[in-house]
Amino acid sequence: MNDTVHPLATLARLEATIAQRAAADPSSSYVAKLNARGVPKIAQKVGEEAVEAVIAAMVDDRAGLIGESADLVFHLLVLLNAKGIALSDITDELDRREGVSGIVEKASRKGE
Repeated sequence: MNDTVHPLATLARLEATIAQRAAADPSSSYVAKLNARGVPKIAQKVGEEAVEAVIAAMVDDRAGLIGESADLVFHLLVLLNAKGIALSDITDELDRREGVSGIVEKASRKGE
């Protein structure tokens, strides 16, 4: 990892790149191709990458887990962009939850 760059800066750059490419020609951009196929396909890719990350973790494949996690984060950002949700919306929610027990926080969502 490059210690001089904050990890969120990398995610912010990726988010901007995804936003820029979302409306590009699908023949020239994977992001545009995913968007052209619609939210169900993007969501399917998120699920596939999540499963692949879980499998890598279960077989103790560190390099595989890193790679699959990168794929998962990428596809999740594509999905969030397609749904009009910014990374800052996610970090705001994480900030809201900070300092709250996971058990308490989960219980507070039962009424949703």
